[in-house]
Amino acid sequence: MTTIKQVAAHAGVSSATVSHVINGTRYVSEAVQEQVKRAMRELDYRPNALARSLRSGQTHTLGMILPDSANPFFAEVGHSIEIAAFEAGYSVILCNTENDFEKESLYIDVLTNKQVDGMIFVATGERSDSLKNLVEMKIPTVVMDRDFPGLELDLVLADSFQGGVLATQHLISLGHKRIGCIAGPSSINPSSRRLAGYKHALQAANLMSEPELIMNGDFHPESGWETSRVMLSQRDAPTAIFACNDLMAMGVLRAATELGLRVPDDLALVGYDDIELASYTNPPLTTIKQPKVAMGLATLDFLLGRIKDQQAAPQRMVLPVSLVTRGSCGAQKLTKPFSGGEHG
Repeated sequence: MTTIKQVAAHAGVSSATVSHVINGTRYVSEAVQEQVKRAMRELDYRPNALARSLRSGQTHTLGMILPDSANPFFAEVGHSIEIAAFEAGYSVILCNTENDFEKESLYIDVLTNKQVDGMIFVATGERSDSLKNLVEMKIPTVVMDRDFPGLELDLVLADSFQGGVLATQHLISLGHKRIGCIAGPSSINPSSRRLAGYKHALQAANLMSEPELIMNGDFHPESGWETSRVMLSQRDAPTAIFACNDLMAMGVLRAATELGLRVPDDLALVGYDDIELASYTNPPLTTIKQPKVAMGLATLDFLLGRIKDQQAAPQRMVLPVSLVTRGSCGAQKLTKPFSGGEHG
């Protein structure tokens, strides 16, 4: 294995100069830097990352805790974070909790033991135990896509309430009066905010928020399929559905086909997230676009800033969402509405 002394001899400089080039600890002229780097390439020298981290007090690794890495929304946000982190000189360790509080706690221990420089955290639910531990341990942490008002932490969110309003207003503008909503788990605040936006838009249009038209899924396609089959089999079924994420909306598309309904002719549908797959469904999905890349970049920016200055005041960013209209929404027909019982 090549040593610093061998690199120094090959480059015709001192070992200290090689060390300064590697660690950036002192000014070295560009000409000498190039001599050292050329020697490192020719001798295939690779600096010891662990030794460098011990000297600098940083490992240049970040932890990212996600509740469901199989969900394309989190996969796409995580991908944007990983690319930007790599360009900034950091590696990212991804941990998937699978919405399990015990795994969440275990992964925090794992990342702490690996001495990551900071963590990006998307909580499993509304419990804040894990975050309180991170605050106590003074580990730089940024929370994404979850809101914990009682904790002094950096937060990056998208405006879920606005998204619920936009989706429902769009369906109302098309003439729909019976609009179903498939919300996510009630313990996750983005889901509850989307539902609140849906109810607000109905109330503003003088339409009733009816309990039988609101059901909870789990953000996976099967739950969208199951809940929409129940909803659409009611005698006075909805003519439109707002699904609080695109995966559940895809489940609704399947259920509608099985019940003999055409989307958008018989049923209008709006999803949420605008994952890449949303434009490839049949018909392409009208949805609420979350600014996934902007969320990822803002989260990383907050974290790198927190790593540099742990005494700075916590920052909070709420990014706007937007409506993307595609082929899954049609205007409400003024003829007799579909009665789900006929197809159930």
